[in-house]
Amino acid sequence: MSSFRLYRYFLREASAPMVLGLTVLTLVLLMGRLLRLMELVVNKGVPLREILTLVACLLPGFLIVSLPLSFLLGIMMGFGRLSADGEILAMKSSGIGLWSMTKPILGLGLLVSLMTAGLTTTLKPIGERVFRQRLFQITTSRANIGIMPQIFNNEFPGLVLYANEADERSGIMTGVFISDERADAMPSLILARTGQVLSNPRDLTLTLRLENGTLHRQSRQASGRSFQVIGFATYDINLDLTPTGNSLEQGEVKQKEMKLDDLHRALKKSPAAEERRQLRVDFHERLSLAVAPLLFALLGAPLGIQPLRSGRGSGFAVGLLVFLTYYLLHSLANTLTSEGALPVFALWLPNLLFLLAALVTWHRANQERPLPLAATCGHIAGWLAERLRRWEKPS
Repeated sequence: MSSFRLYRYFLREASAPMVLGLTVLTLVLLMGRLLRLMELVVNKGVPLREILTLVACLLPGFLIVSLPLSFLLGIMMGFGRLSADGEILAMKSSGIGLWSMTKPILGLGLLVSLMTAGLTTTLKPIGERVFRQRLFQITTSRANIGIMPQIFNNEFPGLVLYANEADERSGIMTGVFISDERADAMPSLILARTGQVLSNPRDLTLTLRLENGTLHRQSRQASGRSFQVIGFATYDINLDLTPTGNSLEQGEVKQKEMKLDDLHRALKKSPAAEERRQLRVDFHERLSLAVAPLLFALLGAPLGIQPLRSGRGSGFAVGLLVFLTYYLLHSLANTLTSEGALPVFALWLPNLLFLLAALVTWHRANQERPLPLAATCGHIAGWLAERLRRWEKPS
C-alpha cells in the first residue's frame, strides 16, 4: 500500500466521526442560546433570517470548544475501530510503524489548530461585536414598531407603557402613562404629555425620553408614609430589551470583542497594571487554546491504537477524559492567572504538561509497552457498559 493511500485511509477513518461529533456537539451547545433567540420570533415577531444571522455570530464561540473536542473524539474512535478490527495489528505486522500512522493525524491536527487560531483571534471577536450590534438594531426597531396606541405595552422588562396616540413615522407618543416596577428603581407611576424612544447606535443604548409630565411614587422615608409628586420638563428612562441575557450597554469595544492585534495595541496603550494583566491573560489564552488540537493529535494516536477489552466505545471514554482533563487544567490556570495568583505564562502549563504526557505516551506505544491510562479508561468503560446491560435486563 502506498503512503498516500495509507494516509488517506487514516484521515477518512478519523474525519467521519469528527464531522459527526462536530455537528452534534455544536448543536447541543447552541441549543440553550437558540431557545432564547426563538423568543424573539414568537414574542417580538423578528424575522427568522435575523435570528439565523445572530446564530451565525455566536457559532465561532461554540466552535472553539466543539472543534478540538470532535477532533480528539474522531481520532480515538477512528483508531479504536481499526484496533478493534485487528487492522492496526495487521499494519504493524506489515512494517507500518506508529510514526506512519501519526503523520496524517498530525497534518489534520495542524489544520484544526489553524482553524481554532482563526476562531480565537479573529472570528469570535468579530462575531461578538456583530452580535451585539445586530441585537441592538433588532431591539431598537421592535421598540419603535411594537408600541401600539391605546394598548398597554409590556415590551420593556419592568415597564408597562400606555400611549393615547403614537405617530408611526416620527415615533412620538402623546398622552403617555407608565408603570415603572423595575428591580433597580422605586415603583412609580409616570404621566407625560409626550414621549419618544431614542436610540444611540454609537453607545448601543435605548432611552425613553418623556417631556412635560409628573412622577408619582411613595417616599422611602422610614417614619410614616408620604407620597411624592415630582414635575419634570424632561425625564429619561434607560430601556432594556435583552431576552437573550446580553447587555447592550457600553458602546466601546469590549475586551472579548477585540481581535488579537487590537489586544496587542491595547496592551501598549493601557497604563493600569490590572487592566494590562487581564489583557495579557486574554492574549495568551487565545494562543494557548489554538495549540490544543496539535497536542490532541500527538496524544490521541498512540492512545487510540491500544487494544481495549471493553470494545470500540472505549475510545470515546478515553477521548472525553483527556479533553475534560485538559480544559479543567486550562480553566484552573485561567482563574489563577486572572486573579494574580500565578504569572500570566502559567496559562501555557496545561499545554506543557500535555506535551510531556504525549511524548511519554508516544514513546511507550512505539516500544509496544502498555499504557496505564488507556487500560484504566477501558476498564471504566467496560464496567459502565456491563452495569447498563444489567440494568436494561428485565428482573
